[in-house]
Amino acid sequence: MTKHTLFVCKSCAFSSTQRDYMGQRGGYHLLTHLLRLQPQWTLASEYAIQSVECLSACNRPCVVAYAASHKTTLMFGDLPPLQSATAILQLAEQYHASSDGLVLRQERPDILKKGILARIPPLPDC
Repeated sequence: MTKHTLFVCKSCAFSSTQRDYMGQRGGYHLLTHLLRLQPQWTLASEYAIQSVECLSACNRPCVVAYAASHKTTLMFGDLPPLQSATAILQLAEQYHASSDGLVLRQERPDILKKGILARIPPLPDC
């Protein structure tokens, strides 16, 4: 089965009004929470949690993207860094189970029902 990747922007602000929290960006806090949960997560071996410098959604707090070969890439923003990690991993499980990467809005965890920034189609087979 294809390995999946959860990209986490480590440069994101903590909130729309606060750049840092306890001396660190919001993206750092979100990444730290995700990495803390990863060892106990049932899909830990199926996912790479990859930090990135920037996902170019700088006017929004915390941004993540779900990606895998032959699937639509989904990018979400406006995620509160201290409250989102569990929901992000829940959506990762739904994304993993989806054949095309699409997860219906009403089926997503509440915190991820809004804030979708992009649906990028998979690369065509060449």
